[in-house]
Amino acid sequence: MATPSPVLRRTLSGVAGAAVVLLAATACSSAASIENTDVPAWKATALPTIKGAVLEDAGKILNREPIVQVAASVPAGSYTLTLKCDGGGKTFLAVSSIGKEIQETGAACNGSRETVKVTLAESGPVEISATSVDAPLLYAYRLVAAK
Repeated sequence: MATPSPVLRRTLSGVAGAAVVLLAATACSSAASIENTDVPAWKATALPTIKGAVLEDAGKILNREPIVQVAASVPAGSYTLTLKCDGGGKTFLAVSSIGKEIQETGAACNGSRETVKVTLAESGPVEISATSVDAPLLYAYRLVAAK
């Protein structure tokens, strides 16, 4: 087997180094673009607000801390929870009411929507916690009465 010439080795080494720098810059720019995203503008196209939403939220998960929203009083019944996220990785939602976990769901953050049914046996407060180990990313969700 022939040994590559010193010129070819230096060229390949330079190309490999440039690739590493490019990948690092891409990873940093992805995080920076998430941090600089206008969330209301993103949500307007990703998961537009609709009438009758019992609880909805949109934002940025920049670290692993959960983001929690609460609706003070939600009637018992059947609901649809829709989640969308972007930025890579996965977002998880945990729905609880009156101290009991009711539903857990997750979505791949590739622009697709995930929808699950949620049943509330009793009226009361509803809490939705959004988390991810793949921060930073954008998320939006809404809980509406099922039709």
